[in-house]
Amino acid sequence: MSWCPGGDKLGQEIFDAMTEFIAHLIQHGEQLSQRYGVPVSCMKALRRLDTPVAMKDLGQRLHFDPSFVTMIADALEQRGLAKREPNPSDRRIKNLALTDRGVEIKAAMEREVLGQMPWTHALDRSEREQFLELVRKMCKTMAATPEGQAVSKPEMEVSGSTGATSPVAH
Repeated sequence: MSWCPGGDKLGQEIFDAMTEFIAHLIQHGEQLSQRYGVPVSCMKALRRLDTPVAMKDLGQRLHFDPSFVTMIADALEQRGLAKREPNPSDRRIKNLALTDRGVEIKAAMEREVLGQMPWTHALDRSEREQFLELVRKMCKTMAATPEGQAVSKPEMEVSGSTGATSPVAH
């Protein structure tokens, strides 16, 4: 906890708890990925495929580079979960569409993952509603902050003896 700006112990504890929480979610995702034989990146794509989607649009939704979307499409096709098909309005564009097996696997994975989420078991309905509200509030704040820019930077003072800087206590 020594790196906490301004000695904000509560902030550090929240950060540590969120790090642990996210690590658990990632671990669950990796276990699910192994159980279904579907790479984690493909699981993310499956979740976004309700109707046929242009591969370019899927890449934008997932924030993936086009070459990575091609790798995902290849992996899904190899597993029989999706297929490329021409876009009805522009045959030069390829859509990615779930196969019947893809729809089944997607539904099974979603049921399993939602059943494993800790808020399902640890929180009552009112707490889940509060949790959702807080998560959305934090996401909104993060989305409003330009990339690479800190939400707030601690004021720094320069020590006369060493030239080092340290946060100013208020």
